[in-house]
Amino acid sequence: MTQPYSGPSLFAGEVTIGVTGASGAPYTLELIKQLVAANHQIYLLFSSAAKVVFKTEVELDIPAHPEKASQWCENYFNSATGQICVLGKDQWFSPPASGSAAPKNMIVVPCSTGTLSAIANGTSDNLLERAADVVIKERGNLILVPRETPFSAIHLENMLKLSRLGVTIMPAAPGFYHQPKSIDDLVQFMVARMLDHLRIEQTLVPRWGYTNKK
Repeated sequence: MTQPYSGPSLFAGEVTIGVTGASGAPYTLELIKQLVAANHQIYLLFSSAAKVVFKTEVELDIPAHPEKASQWCENYFNSATGQICVLGKDQWFSPPASGSAAPKNMIVVPCSTGTLSAIANGTSDNLLERAADVVIKERGNLILVPRETPFSAIHLENMLKLSRLGVTIMPAAPGFYHQPKSIDDLVQFMVARMLDHLRIEQTLVPRWGYTNKK
């Protein structure tokens, strides 16, 4: 099993990324790319459905075994050794599973409404749900990026419940005021907002008011 680097920290910080079966694989790829460039260590948690979505949307086949998936990510993103640690859904002894070790920053992107419901109700049936539960109980920074339309009253009630607990709900709804010219521009708009809320500096999208001064 691949383990994260455990010596003196070589990285600027740690972020847990959960990836579920909602549409939005390009957001995940761009976010990982930016976090690698910013020298953050990443714990990456895939649901089974997420791997199906990745194969469908971006034609990437993520290996099933965590160690092989970690090596695949290291090669694909050209990351440092140990910078990306892919964890299996039952790796309960990994850092994200415990409040004494879990990163204070976690983002689920994309976040299915099923996963959103599980987090809202504290089911913790797998490592991704447990990791989110840990961040909430430890008063950390949890961001959920749902991609569904329309939202039902069930979805909205779950979002409201989580928002009242301090969770950031950030639907994958890019703006157009920066006059995007491509799908990449739309993806980077959303990832820029994610990085802002992870409190990580970004230069993907100019900040409002700084490039529109008369």
